[in-house]
Amino acid sequence: MAYFTASVDSLETNKKFAESLGADYPILSDPEKKVARAYGVVHGLRLWPERWTFYIGMDGRILYVDRQVKAQNAGSDVVERLKQLNVQQIKP
Repeated sequence: MAYFTASVDSLETNKKFAESLGADYPILSDPEKKVARAYGVVHGLRLWPERWTFYIGMDGRILYVDRQVKAQNAGSDVVERLKQLNVQQIKP
């Protein structure tokens, strides 16, 4: 299992942000918004991406898209969704 975030900010901005958080995951930069458009999170006249979470299987198929992400409980929501999708927990 792997997890990461994607942002339409520049590499430099994302690097500074990750460092400020002490992030233990990669933040992918998509300043041209090509990937964001391909996944539908930037659409129409919308300049900034929707805050959606994509759950992608090991085979590359999208298993679920959460379009109702709330920052204050996103972590626990992800854990619950992974359980619902029967994603095995990695033991430390």
